Amino acid sequence: MPPEPVPSPKPDAAKPDAAKSDTVKSDAACWRRFAGLLLGAAGLMGLTVLAFVTILDPYGLRAAPGRAPGPIMDLNQRFMYPQVVRGGAYDAAVFGTSTARLLDPQELDRAFGGRFANLAMNAATPWEQTQLARLFLTRAPARAVLFGLDAPWCEADANAKRLTFRAFPPWLYREPPASTAFLHQWNQQSAEIAGRVLLHRLGRMPARIRGDGYEVFTPPESRYDAARAAAHIHGDAPVPEGTQEADPATPALPWLDELLGLVPAGALKLVAFMPVNVAAQPRPGSGAAAREAACKARVAEIARRRGAVLVDFRIPSAVTREDTNYWDALHYRLPVAARIVGALRRAVDERRDDPDGFYRVLAAPRAAER
Repeated sequence: MPPEPVPSPKPDAAKPDAAKSDTVKSDAACWRRFAGLLLGAAGLMGLTVLAFVTILDPYGLRAAPGRAPGPIMDLNQRFMYPQVVRGGAYDAAVFGTSTARLLDPQELDRAFGGRFANLAMNAATPWEQTQLARLFLTRAPARAVLFGLDAPWCEADANAKRLTFRAFPPWLYREPPASTAFLHQWNQQSAEIAGRVLLHRLGRMPARIRGDGYEVFTPPESRYDAARAAAHIHGDAPVPEGTQEADPATPALPWLDELLGLVPAGALKLVAFMPVNVAAQPRPGSGAAAREAACKARVAEIARRRGAVLVDFRIPSAVTREDTNYWDALHYRLPVAARIVGALRRAVDERRDDPDGFYRVLAAPRAAER
């Protein structure tokens, strides 16, 4: 009989399992190393960005008297103007919205003395204006201030409408800045603005706005088109609304009262309702007109109590009725801006209404009170 076949030995089942386990462990170790390297690289890159932004200081957290702020490179003035204040180069300032932005600080210097900065911000709410003005007034004694007022100061919901769609950085308005304030700059926007600051220092990019905050934001006068302006004035003008109220709410006015109280007694205190086109003014006899009149009366009472001159340009006049003085219902042209500065000087000197009807003086302290 043929010999029975000898069975071949069975493979060791444990060996493949052990090899598979070793492979899994090796793969896991590779992934841990990869993840560690990735996190380390990301952390190093993040710290590099933070160091880059901190060194270039695009928002002027380190600005102080004797340490000039950097160039104004951001489109959002809310991020840029606190450093103008912290630099300490200006002892007078304009606060308001775009209706006050064309007032040239250099012309104001010549008219009133002092060193003016124009810190009016596009579409700034009364609350935003208050934050910047408070920072300015608590840093050092002011020689002069000018508050340019618009309709939002008289609105009943001014306290609810504290912010706009534009970002507002409250950490930049704290005085002194918090020790961790630099961490708020750890983002893409700040890195971009820091890059612009670097390009400016290398002579590759101009500052966006003059160092005193002034910018001619309207188109060049040579491009003025009267027909197009008229279309904007009468087609896009906001329609003032309001109802007849015996005691209309004006929650923003106590902020103005507080700010005027922070101005030194011997300083010039100017408050002005800015000259928008009559298309943006309330219709005489309407509820909106009554509300605005009540608001102006309250501002006048505050101005008298605080020793401020209150000038009202927000009235029908030869200037506000003439469409060719405006780009749109809210924004006047450069020649009007120069005229406003001269009118403010006359209002302070004469303390009476303009004979030509351009403005009314609603409050003016006696010369000894100024």
